[in-house]
Amino acid sequence: MIVSDSTALIVLFDLDSIALLENLFEVVYITPIVLEEISVKYPIVLPSFIKVRRLKDDTVFNSLQMLLDLGESEAIASAEEKNLSIIIDEKKGRRIAKGMGLRVIGLLGVVYLNAKKGFLTKGEAGAFMESAIAHGYRISRKMVEDVLREL
Repeated sequence: MIVSDSTALIVLFDLDSIALLENLFEVVYITPIVLEEISVKYPIVLPSFIKVRRLKDDTVFNSLQMLLDLGESEAIASAEEKNLSIIIDEKKGRRIAKGMGLRVIGLLGVVYLNAKKGFLTKGEAGAFMESAIAHGYRISRKMVEDVLREL
């Protein structure tokens, strides 16, 4: 189980690659705000392994929203509340989540793990990252090269 912020989900839905999450996680939790964010372009039909979960306590969310956008704040608060890892790509959000003791993974980590577990070849992983860049996902060439070198 893991919690996800919106960025990776948007890219995965845009590239029709949401199965990359299902390959790795039995359940991916998102929050209502994250669902709203990923549904901006077009209505999203969530696969059964993605579950929307509301916060039980808004205390962490309320303090985080002074520093981060609402989706990141709610996702981090949800991960903290359930003591789960989080998929988040924005630098500031990653830094704050790590500072709270959360295990953090990003979209590149999802791609890397899929390749390591045999769900993607190295070539498919590279092609996916290139497609993500072509669709507006900001990622440095060095990071792509680092991931491919590790594979």
